[in-house]
Amino acid sequence: MLESSATTLVARQDSGSGADDHAPGVLASAATGIVDYIERNSGDVDRIFGSAHILPDMAGSPTLKLRLSAFCRLFEESACQTGNENFGLWFGNQFQPRDLGMWGYAAVSAPTLGAALECLVGLFRYHQESSVMQWRLDGDGLARLEYQITEPSIVERRQDAELSLGMFLNVLRECCGVRWSPEEVHFEHPKPAFAKEHEAAFGAPVYFSQRTNALLFRPDDLTRPMPSRDLRLLAVMQTCLEQLGSRPSSEHLLLDRMRTAVRMRLPEGCPSLRQIAEELRAPLSVIHQDLSAAGLTYKEMVEAVRRDLAISYTRQQHLSFSEIAMLLGYSELSAFSRAFRRWTGAAPREYRAAAFNT
Repeated sequence: MLESSATTLVARQDSGSGADDHAPGVLASAATGIVDYIERNSGDVDRIFGSAHILPDMAGSPTLKLRLSAFCRLFEESACQTGNENFGLWFGNQFQPRDLGMWGYAAVSAPTLGAALECLVGLFRYHQESSVMQWRLDGDGLARLEYQITEPSIVERRQDAELSLGMFLNVLRECCGVRWSPEEVHFEHPKPAFAKEHEAAFGAPVYFSQRTNALLFRPDDLTRPMPSRDLRLLAVMQTCLEQLGSRPSSEHLLLDRMRTAVRMRLPEGCPSLRQIAEELRAPLSVIHQDLSAAGLTYKEMVEAVRRDLAISYTRQQHLSFSEIAMLLGYSELSAFSRAFRRWTGAAPREYRAAAFNT
């Protein structure tokens, strides 16, 4: 079985996206149908797109790129302003593979489901940057299709994770039928307020606060033929994506990877620098050099990751402060409260009250 992952890229953005030339991007086809979906949810399209700094007529374009941070903000704003906390979940659930544009057409044109997943993973770097997608066999014999944004500045990304796994689910259902369901679904974000809807959407047990976002399924399905297999179309779509996409960077951004690794490990307790170095297979000397060049210590990096997540989680009213403390790797609520006051000048309860009274 092929195991593959997308390389972190530096984007060359279309100037119409309002992005700087080095911001990671995603093809606008990933937002196909978002305008109609916002309207069906009684949302104000212009207000939501304005908040994300995106022009509505860009959504769905097969060749334009959006800033990845703006794309994530678009769906977070949609959830907030429509009052539908599971906006991304249900948007992804109804999203058809061909709506992904060239990337989606390439996948459904593959000869088998296994080949379709190889295609999704292999071409992913042309579709979306500063993100990882891979599939592999798990230790318990299940296949795992994993996805995660690695850009550390994009903290609010729950809606993106839920819509993305919904999109990938429909690629599998394109082959296995609309009633097909995975064995398990994993999300990296904490359990939301209306989590029962997630099990209804995927038809499977859903687990939160996991190390990455993933669909787990039995590998027996990988040999199933794709109903719309077309090797000529697959070749054409692959060529078009390669011509359109940015060239992969050979340079891994070590500090970004460290921030992502810290974020993933926090619910298990605050990781040591040695643990992170071992996970990334990076020499401690190289890590120290990069930290020094950035004017950072490892402790300061962990503090920054915790601070950004703490502010995000505190704005989610369904999460108790004890849960937030645990998710950030604090063994006691009092330690979290002291840290939060140091970061913001307010106690968590005061900060939450002020956020919802403005």
